[in-house]
Amino acid sequence: MIADRYAYLQTSLNFPEFDFRIQEDAGKLSIFDSLRKKFLILTPEEWVRQHMILFLIHYEGYPKSLFSLEKGLVYNQVQKRSDILVLNRTGSPFLLIECKAPDIILSQKTVEQVCVYNKSIQAPHIGITNGLKHLFLTFDNVIDQYVQVGALPKFP
Repeated sequence: MIADRYAYLQTSLNFPEFDFRIQEDAGKLSIFDSLRKKFLILTPEEWVRQHMILFLIHYEGYPKSLFSLEKGLVYNQVQKRSDILVLNRTGSPFLLIECKAPDIILSQKTVEQVCVYNKSIQAPHIGITNGLKHLFLTFDNVIDQYVQVGALPKFP
């Protein structure tokens, strides 16, 4: 029964395999977030977010001390939360990533969502992932718009 409700856990994401701590309580699954040091409800989006966090830390060398997760922001007087924000070594925003469930298709609308969030955060790099596909964009000051780049920005 639980396996049916959590079929997304069987989906092969476009990440290396990680050993997650998952627990069940009252029919709900939770995953341990190693950055926040607590268990979180395991939603499809959280499954993708936890993969991306570990990928950035263990494969790309992003320092875990510079992550800010679910940072609150206000846009058009509405409270929003970004998924993953990585700061640079001076504490300024470096990379903002929006995570979607694996069954969500990455589209212009999903890219626009992370662009809207970034209006208040002002990170030079943004990304969006559903765990299967990953899109990264960098702000080009010359043409005053984001341009898609072929890979994840290297941490400076």
